[in-house]
Amino acid sequence: MSLLSCNRREPPPREPERETATPPPPTTPQGPDSFLVALTTSHGPLALVVHRAWAPQGADRFYALVKGGFYDGARFFRVVRGFVVQFGLPADPQVGRTWSSQVLPDDPVRQPNRRGTVAFASAGPNTRTTQVFINLADNLRLDALGFAPFARVTTRLEIVDSLYAQYGERPSQDSIRLQGEAYLARAYPHLDRIRTAAIAREWR
Repeated sequence: MSLLSCNRREPPPREPERETATPPPPTTPQGPDSFLVALTTSHGPLALVVHRAWAPQGADRFYALVKGGFYDGARFFRVVRGFVVQFGLPADPQVGRTWSSQVLPDDPVRQPNRRGTVAFASAGPNTRTTQVFINLADNLRLDALGFAPFARVTTRLEIVDSLYAQYGERPSQDSIRLQGEAYLARAYPHLDRIRTAAIAREWR
């Protein structure tokens, strides 16, 4: 891993290890060529544009998740200044369990992990499910690790920069997965959240 601008090493945006890295047949239907996602957060609105040509599997999965309301109420549970903001564990643990076994095959990295780009987190090869991260800096070392950006924040990136970061990496992904919002509201109440995520426009 290379040094970040803050002169320290940060672990990559990964999900906990799973028992198998062999993906089942893809179950996500194909989405549009590109689409605009409007995020209403507890810290203000922002928008991102998804490009299917950048990472088709990731773009299709994100489209299905947003259309299904998966991210509504989800917290930004990992905020590391100068590195990434990570989200994608839902407020309702039952919703998360529905998707946890539907892993995606990897997309080749066609766009670099520059500031403002969005990619899926993983637990190794072919293990992406629902967690995504927004790059807060040019994290080009993530390219060689297989993290394939599929979108870019196009408006109000400063909102992402200002999300509550005092908890750092302390929230437990396993506890979020098992207890959802109940755990975060009790242990990490100041974390910002996505109030709604919606498809605002599509291009086919």
